[in-house]
Amino acid sequence: MNLRAAEEGKEYIVKQIETDDEELNAFLFSLGCYSGEPITVIAHKKGGCVVSIKDGRYNIDVELAEAIIVE
Repeated sequence: MNLRAAEEGKEYIVKQIETDDEELNAFLFSLGCYSGEPITVIAHKKGGCVVSIKDGRYNIDVELAEAIIVE
């Protein structure tokens, strides 16, 4: 499932990131969002969702949330 379908407050493990954009992959890697890392959806918002990765909170848009596959 992707982050758009993820339940708020539950910790998931990033399975993969489905994008061909290398710059986007590098950006997510710099945040600590890569395969095998835990991620928690804090809240779903109209334009995307708020996630917690490591010790930071980030607001990501719908397109990016749909590209991050979690288990």
